[in-house]
Amino acid sequence: MANKAYAEIGVIGGSGFYSFLDDVTELQVDTPYGPPSDSLFLGEIAGRRVAFLPRHGRGHHLPPHRINYRANLWALRSVGARQVLGPCAVGGLRPEYGPGTLLVPDQLVDRTKSRTGTYFDGLPLPDGKVPNVVHVSLADPYCPAGRSAALKAARGREWEPVDGGTLVVIEGPRFSTRAESSWHQAQGWSVVGMTGHPEAALARELELCYTSLTLVTDLDAGAESGEGVSQEDVLQVFAANVDRLREVLFDTVAALPSEGERDCLCVNALGGLDPGFDLP
Repeated sequence: MANKAYAEIGVIGGSGFYSFLDDVTELQVDTPYGPPSDSLFLGEIAGRRVAFLPRHGRGHHLPPHRINYRANLWALRSVGARQVLGPCAVGGLRPEYGPGTLLVPDQLVDRTKSRTGTYFDGLPLPDGKVPNVVHVSLADPYCPAGRSAALKAARGREWEPVDGGTLVVIEGPRFSTRAESSWHQAQGWSVVGMTGHPEAALARELELCYTSLTLVTDLDAGAESGEGVSQEDVLQVFAANVDRLREVLFDTVAALPSEGERDCLCVNALGGLDPGFDLP
């Protein structure tokens, strides 16, 4: 019998991704960094054990800047997950990346202000251990194997994805001004969101494979005319695409390499350095 408190893959996203599964185990997890956004919801997809975590909480009560990202990634690793998928809604920064576009980014720009983006902050943990100063490479923030699986899954569902691009992450919860959006566009960045950082960086510090799938729900303020982005429009576009996004996500889960086949740069991100604490 499968261990219902174990999962090899983590998915950080909304309840729409797991609510229809027949056999779901809800598991509350505590971490040295406090509670994650919600319980973990564990189930099985294509023979793979998957832990789903509602990024904003099941009632969507957590704004992007108040999400406990460190606890979220720690919780997923603590149940066995070594690969994480992070779907999110974004604004398009180019006219050709309109609503309904699926973009699998290969680069990240951090423009957040108040989020703790590392486990190596030098502050003692509850057990008294103090993290060492460890510098990990984030030159390529997303797992190449995860990206390949996501692109293949999207094409298999006849949803041609954009292969690569830069996700710029802003603090939120407000949307960008038109000047900010125009500046992001002028830098050549592709899409803008509020939750992609520090997820990727924290995953790398825990030697997790992390892949983002971004769904464009609107043209950001600098890439459109009119009144700009509204929350209502974003939610409508997301709702219209959530079913096929879920299909692509689940096909990606099935296509991810098994634990014994992971040979990407994520696996040895610490390079054998001592983090000063025990990884979960």
